Amino acid sequence: MNFDWPVRVYYEDTDAAGVVYYANYLKFMERARTEWLRALGVEQTDLLREHDVVFVVHQVAAQYHQPARFNDALLITTCIQRLTPVRIQFAQRVMRDGVVLVSSEISVVCVNAMTFKPVKIPQHIMNLLG
Repeated sequence: MNFDWPVRVYYEDTDAAGVVYYANYLKFMERARTEWLRALGVEQTDLLREHDVVFVVHQVAAQYHQPARFNDALLITTCIQRLTPVRIQFAQRVMRDGVVLVSSEISVVCVNAMTFKPVKIPQHIMNLLG
């Protein structure tokens, strides 16, 4: 299951060299994962309210291949690499015109919102993910 999310680079996303600041790529990828859930019909506010769970980033590995610049139109691709009862491991890429600028593996864990201890991903989400 692949999901694509377009992002435009704004001036505020760039650093003194005029390229996207490295941490902002993580923000772009976070937004893409949020929109991926939304496209599946899952709102994170509902997960918190109805199930008392949230997804938190557990691990990130990123490789920066080429820079993006102000006003670039980017495409963030999101794909599930591995799914367990409590964790989703994603492969995400930031692309411009079909060229990979950043490639990453990001692992998120479902946790109880009060204790931040890992818990099972709600069944209706697991059903959506197959």
